[in-house]
Amino acid sequence: MKYFKKFILSTAASVLVLLAFAQDKLEYGNNKQTGKFLNQRGFNMYYEIYGEGQPLLIIHGNGGSIKDFSNQIPFFEKQYKLILADSRAQGKSVDTGDSLSYEMMADDLNGLLEALHLDSCFVIGWSDGGINGLLLAIRHPNKVKKLAVTGANLSPDTTAVDPQIYVWAKSLGDSINKLPLSPEVKTYRKLFHLLSYEPHISTAQLQTIKCPTLVIGGDHDVIRTEHTLLIAASIPKSYLWILPNSGHSTPVVYADMFNNVVNDFFKKPYRVIEGINRMF
Repeated sequence: MKYFKKFILSTAASVLVLLAFAQDKLEYGNNKQTGKFLNQRGFNMYYEIYGEGQPLLIIHGNGGSIKDFSNQIPFFEKQYKLILADSRAQGKSVDTGDSLSYEMMADDLNGLLEALHLDSCFVIGWSDGGINGLLLAIRHPNKVKKLAVTGANLSPDTTAVDPQIYVWAKSLGDSINKLPLSPEVKTYRKLFHLLSYEPHISTAQLQTIKCPTLVIGGDHDVIRTEHTLLIAASIPKSYLWILPNSGHSTPVVYADMFNNVVNDFFKKPYRVIEGINRMF
């Protein structure tokens, strides 16, 4: 009986250790097992890597972080070398600078890929991450094999964004600008400046994107459907996917469908037949 008790206690202790390790491993965005910092371009960029295979970069939205993709990491890490980073001034990537732009963040991501010695990768971008993905493909075209963006926009106005959301974001941004300055308020000012005054991407710039691109939106997205159509129509090798009964959070609300469709897009070769874009 004495040895049996010792066995039970020893087994229980081992299980607790394993559970603690598993819990730590699954704390995406704060994973001590894989999380690292890259000192580059004036700030420390926090990033995590999962899995093996062809590299896949996933980019979060405004004010978000790596943990926003808890529905994507377990799926894609089984097939890809998955790279996720907290964008400048967001998550654990603290930035004390005065300015912030999508172009800066796209160049930060290029710097991360360079530091990891990756010539190119697949890319998924959600919301502001979609904007960063578009700019990465525009500014560093050789780095992007295929691109999937959901909820991206080209301009900071009501032609692109739902008018109510746009007015709310601008009003909140104006209110934050009146608060006493602190490091936290400074960060919020930069993030709301992006929502109110950026980006400024032309359709001519989209036409320079070389890689096949899957443009995604919800039929009730905060990004107007006609604007998502414009993005798809302006990219030479584009595919369009509008999810019915969906808002802005396609990777969350429709996680399984999103993961499978995007993965299918990455796996299938691009073909042009009689002027029609098709996947086989």
